[in-house]
Amino acid sequence: MIPIAKEGLPFILPLGGVSVVSFLLGFPVLAALALFSLGFVAFFFRDPEREVSQGEGLILSPADGRVVAVRPSPGKGIRVSIFLSLFDVHINRAPVTATVSEVLYRPGAFKVAFAEEASRVNEQNLIRFASPQGELLMRQIAGVLARRIVCWVRPGQKVEAGERIGLIRFGSRVDLELPLRAEVRVKEGDRVRGGLDVIGVML
Repeated sequence: MIPIAKEGLPFILPLGGVSVVSFLLGFPVLAALALFSLGFVAFFFRDPEREVSQGEGLILSPADGRVVAVRPSPGKGIRVSIFLSLFDVHINRAPVTATVSEVLYRPGAFKVAFAEEASRVNEQNLIRFASPQGELLMRQIAGVLARRIVCWVRPGQKVEAGERIGLIRFGSRVDLELPLRAEVRVKEGDRVRGGLDVIGVML
């Protein structure tokens, strides 16, 4: 059985209750709808165990999804943007073994997450990682349906590559800013999996 993130329980438990009560009271259609919704929510909040990829200087994907942009970033690095659809695993993972040096939340808009402007204007949470190979920035970005960014790490906390660090509810985007000296190993259109696929290598 695939584990479910605890953030899904406030949705799953009430839906389960509605399904059971509706069935007992003789409302099978309502019970079926609640059960279907429960199944979808459980699917969305799934949190599969993974054998994290290992290797010197590897930068792992922080999320499951489709690469929608590989562009120069304003910080003179390389930005890799990953769009997470409703059907992707939404657990976010640390791209490298590092110390979290900054966590900064910024309110904003809720544009569709695959649009380029989402990186600039949408609600987001910045996580800065200080690693022996260099500094990386990761942004958890809310989408048109996502209204809740969850971050489980704090400044000063040490994380391992592939470690779970948060999630974003119901469709979102994750941006990863690599230093210019990093070699990018993905291109636009690629599908990636958090903690498994390699985004780049620190040279």
